[in-house]
Amino acid sequence: MLGGACWIGWTLLQSQRIRRAALADTDVKARGKRRLPVSGWPAAAGLLRGLSAGRKPAGTLPLSHQQLPGTGLIDYNEYAMTPRQKFLSAVIAAGCLACIGFIFYNHWFGALVLSAAGLYYPVIRRKQLIRKRRNQLQLQFKQALASISSALGAGKSVEIAFLEALSDLRLLYPDPQALIVKELETINRRLENGETIETALNDLSGRSGLDDIQQFTEVFVICKRTGGNLVQVMRRTASIIQEKLDIQQDIQVMLAQKRFESKILAFAPLVVIAVLSFSSPDYMEPMYKGAGRLIMSVSLLILAGCYMVTQLIMNIKV
Repeated sequence: MLGGACWIGWTLLQSQRIRRAALADTDVKARGKRRLPVSGWPAAAGLLRGLSAGRKPAGTLPLSHQQLPGTGLIDYNEYAMTPRQKFLSAVIAAGCLACIGFIFYNHWFGALVLSAAGLYYPVIRRKQLIRKRRNQLQLQFKQALASISSALGAGKSVEIAFLEALSDLRLLYPDPQALIVKELETINRRLENGETIETALNDLSGRSGLDDIQQFTEVFVICKRTGGNLVQVMRRTASIIQEKLDIQQDIQVMLAQKRFESKILAFAPLVVIAVLSFSSPDYMEPMYKGAGRLIMSVSLLILAGCYMVTQLIMNIKV
């Protein structure tokens, strides 16, 4: 009788333990499925856990946007080309140089030697991409300045002005990966976390490497510290920077046709030599033997030098 009562009590105790374990497991699963909004250090911890698990966090920038270690912010002085981009740029450059070498020397060895220079082209392409991205940021910053100055002129505070500028630029640039949109989101997020606007702008000016952003930041920080007329100073600074950017755009428009003409003049001799070599091989035969190869080499160097000089002449900075 006593043994039966103990057995029933032990069975009830085990059933209660099993029920509690099942409820705890259900609660843990429900918490895992629930998506809670996180920010600050919890968000950073969750991001690190996702990276350690091999998952790509949502809203991250492409691999081409080189980021500062540990910050996730874009460093506009660097550009991380993917292996595929490096391979394609090197292959295309080597193929074009091989064609030029074969046209000038009519021999596979000359084409092979000249194509080896194409291996250096990924470095040149990287500099071009850095310059292109800076130009994009500079053009988008012009629109941000206009929006910020308008908001300040309407009597809004600095923080509200940057929020309204973000809303305006999201309409102007619907792509969420637009450079100025990402930068304004970063500035507003820093303001929400208690950082000063001066710190956020100094960080942007240091990463961008653009004189316009650096000058705007210096004027803004000095005016904020000395307690000057922020609205008037910001309007004047924004108008000066916008005029400078407008002049740069006008110069680029005027030089667009000249750049196209310089490219045509640079490649016209290649076409002429190729046509003569194909249509009249006997006429061009002396240029591929003896002293003719030296003449072709000097001509190729002069042609490359002329192309470089034209590029330097048309690189006008305001």
